[in-house]
Amino acid sequence: MILSVQSRPPFAAQAARLADLAVAALLDEVNLSPKPALVDLRGSGAHDDLSLALMHASARSLWPCFAAMAEAGASLDDPLALREAIGQLGRDGEAAMLAVTAGVNTHRGAIWALGLLVTAAAQGTWQWPELIARAAQLARLPDRMSDSAASHGALVKRRYGSGGAREQAQAGFPAVALHGLPQLRRSRAQGHGETPARLDALLAIMSVLDDTCVLYRAGPPGLHTLQSGARAVLAAGGTATLAGRRRLAQLDRQLLQLNASPGGAADLLAACLLIDSIASLSSSIHTRSAT
Repeated sequence: MILSVQSRPPFAAQAARLADLAVAALLDEVNLSPKPALVDLRGSGAHDDLSLALMHASARSLWPCFAAMAEAGASLDDPLALREAIGQLGRDGEAAMLAVTAGVNTHRGAIWALGLLVTAAAQGTWQWPELIARAAQLARLPDRMSDSAASHGALVKRRYGSGGAREQAQAGFPAVALHGLPQLRRSRAQGHGETPARLDALLAIMSVLDDTCVLYRAGPPGLHTLQSGARAVLAAGGTATLAGRRRLAQLDRQLLQLNASPGGAADLLAACLLIDSIASLSSSIHTRSAT
C-alpha cells in the first residue's frame, strides 16, 4: 500500500495524493499483462536485468520525488524557477531510484513524464487537455542544470533523428493525447473490460510512437515491427478479441526475437493512466460538490 502524508499543510496533502496516483500508475503499468516484450506478471520480457519485484520497488522509491514535485508546483509561481526545481527533484529521484535498483534504469523516462504531470496538476489544472498543455509548457522551459546528452534517447536522436521522452512532453504528449487516451476510453465504452482497454491504449501508443528504447536495441526495422504489429492487433479488434490476442502474442514473439522492449511506450502508458486517474478524481470531486 502507498502511504499518504496526512498531517502537513493543505498543499502537501494534495501533493501526497498526486504522488499516490503517480506511483499507482507505474504499478498498474508494470502489472498489466500480457504486454509485448515488457516486464509484466508473466516475466521480464526482453530484459535480463529487470524483474517485476524490481519494477515495484523502483516505482515505490519515486513517491517522495513525485510528492516534492507536486509541492513545488503548488508553491512556486515563477515558471523558470519551477522548471529548474523539478528538474533537480527529478535528478534526485533518479538517484534514489538507481540506489534501489543497484544502478538499473527502470523508470527514468517515467520520472520526466509523470513528474511534469503531477507538477501541472498541483497548479490546479486537473482536466486532461489543460493538464497536458500546462505540462508541455513546463517541458519547453530551459533547465540550466540538465545534461541529457548521454541518454539513450539523445543517442537515438543523433543517429535516427527521432525524438524521445523529452520531445513527447514538449509536444504535449501526442501519442497519449491523440491515441492512448482516446483508445482507452473507446475500448471501455465498448465494454471490453479494464485490462483489454489498457492493453489497447498501450498498443495505440506503440502504433505511432518512435520508441527510442526499440530504436536503440533494434533500429528502424525493430520500430517498424513494433508499430505495424500494434496496428495489426487493433485492426483485428483489439485485445478483447481472440484474433487480437493472437496478433498480440505474435508481436510479443517478434519483439523478443529482436530483443526489443518498448519501454518508451510503457512510460507513456503510465502517463496515460495518471492523466485518466487525475481527470476521474476531478470529475468525482466536482460531482460531490454539485450534490
